[in-house]
Amino acid sequence: MSPHTRHTIIPASYLILKQENKILLIRRYNTGFEDGNYSMIAGHVDQGETFTEAIIREAKEEAGITLAPEDVRVVHMMHRKSHVDAEERIDAYFLAETWSGNLENKEPHKCDDFSWFPIDELPPNIIPYIKTVIEHVKKNTFYSELGWK
Repeated sequence: MSPHTRHTIIPASYLILKQENKILLIRRYNTGFEDGNYSMIAGHVDQGETFTEAIIREAKEEAGITLAPEDVRVVHMMHRKSHVDAEERIDAYFLAETWSGNLENKEPHKCDDFSWFPIDELPPNIIPYIKTVIEHVKKNTFYSELGWK
């Protein structure tokens, strides 16, 4: 990196949708990244958009639900280096227990399953960093780093 090139980090927002002691996980399909493994409703933060605006948009686009800003709160932040492309990422994880609308898979070309899992009984085919974040959230750990060593 030249001394005049600014450091670039990719921001993304993730949604931990919780109902009683279960969380919603979605299985990736036909995306080229972690297909067949469970993740969360999530997406990159667009330029000019906040993390909160991004997760509200993604919840509508991916699951057909409406979240109000007061329905979500940040429960974890992760600074990670991707194991795929070594890009640096900042991921904000929001918890929501209230929403309006009915959950519906709005992107069946990218997701082939929406399922509720007990937070203590996650599926074996969950993306590893997603599992790590869920463990941090259960311990009330607000910040973590992953992929640096």
